[in-house]
Amino acid sequence: MSTITEKTNWTQFIPLVTVFFFWGFVAASNDILIPVFKKAFDLSQGESQLVSVAFYVAYTVGSIIYMIISYLTKGDLINRIGYKNSLALGLVISAMGTLLFYPAANMQSFPLMLSGLFIVALGFSLQQTVANPLAIALGPSNSSSQRLNMAGGINNLGTTIGPLIVSFAIFGAASNSSTDMSIESVKVPYLILGAAFLLVAVLLKFSSLPDKPKAAVEVEGEGSNLRGSALKYPQLVLGMIGIFVYVGVEVSTASNLPAYMENNLGFKTKDIAPYISLYWASLMIGRWTGAVEAFTDNMNMRKILRFVAPYLAFGVFLGVNKFMDHDLTPFYIYGLIILVLIAADMASKGNPARMLLIFSMLGIVALITGMATDGMVSVYAFTSVGLFCSTLWPCIFTLAISGLGKHTSQGSSFLIMMIMGGGIVSWLQGYVADISNIHTSYIVGVFCFAYLAFYAWKVSGILKSQGIDLKQKVSGGH
Repeated sequence: MSTITEKTNWTQFIPLVTVFFFWGFVAASNDILIPVFKKAFDLSQGESQLVSVAFYVAYTVGSIIYMIISYLTKGDLINRIGYKNSLALGLVISAMGTLLFYPAANMQSFPLMLSGLFIVALGFSLQQTVANPLAIALGPSNSSSQRLNMAGGINNLGTTIGPLIVSFAIFGAASNSSTDMSIESVKVPYLILGAAFLLVAVLLKFSSLPDKPKAAVEVEGEGSNLRGSALKYPQLVLGMIGIFVYVGVEVSTASNLPAYMENNLGFKTKDIAPYISLYWASLMIGRWTGAVEAFTDNMNMRKILRFVAPYLAFGVFLGVNKFMDHDLTPFYIYGLIILVLIAADMASKGNPARMLLIFSMLGIVALITGMATDGMVSVYAFTSVGLFCSTLWPCIFTLAISGLGKHTSQGSSFLIMMIMGGGIVSWLQGYVADISNIHTSYIVGVFCFAYLAFYAWKVSGILKSQGIDLKQKVSGGH
């Protein structure tokens, strides 16, 4: 008898993907909070990036807490309390974080705001530990990549509309000429978000989601005998650094973009949201392109979808911004840049190492182009980094855990811990901006992509020496 269901259980899967939406919604909304907090609390660029630090470091802290509890109790914590209960608990923790925004706004306290974001992400850490393997378990293994791609698509829908909704909630009532903004305007959207967390927690608690899906639950106590052994694999250790710098450049490019557009191009804070939305929509565009092979085996249909899927995702971005009554004229030219993504995807032929190398090199080109130009050309160049980051998570993840065998689960946990790079690299770029300028600070991202290109080259030799074939296809996304 199979330990996994023969068909995808959509009645369980659809409620599950709501948490993927929340991750994207909040993560991308942070890019709107950064310039808001910077003005309200009179922060330097480096200090403003503490928003990213607080949010992404919480993922690592959450993973460490989970591992310590599991180690001390000599058993997997999630297996003990159940997957459904763990998801609900994670949502409740996140809701507690949103409640801190109310007193933080009343007290005009930046540290309390950061504490709220930290607790929100602490809940996300638990949710992410549970939701990814659960999505895989809710159907046959041969369609697991399709489910992860769909979940990733919902995540990117959250990243696309999150900045728009939060920006509207904060600036919606302001006149076009107004540049004043009260930090108290942040209270309502995050209280509503907290209520949504609690509502979904209740719905998931009483849903048909399994508490202990057989395909996702490890043997009780097995992890305690394997601790430390996964770090003996060089592809994993180098891959951990890869995840750190990848999430770093993905987050820092967007989180420093508002300051660049304000300081160098004269944009008002409230007018930046569509461009932040485009950056995160770029990841959706790239992931929908990379997901084509998960939906059909027909080669001719794949060729058609490789062109249709990215522009369909681009259409979602245009539609959402049209609904928010934003001028779409500046964004049509971006359709030409998407052709570069399609060409790169075709050239990679699904090989994770080749894809990582090609997309990393294009990331370097995009950042250098942005640094070497001014005006809207530089904005489009920086925004296109989202396109070239889009498929890097599954590439790095696949390469890093290849050949780990029984140590794969532990290796995956170590990789998740490195999400903290989103905060550390963002702060580093903000610090570089303070001692030089925001335009020059994007050199930090160039170094990140350079390491990823090195990893793509280095890991190929490592895996080849271990007799591992790199011709497998990759799909999915962070």
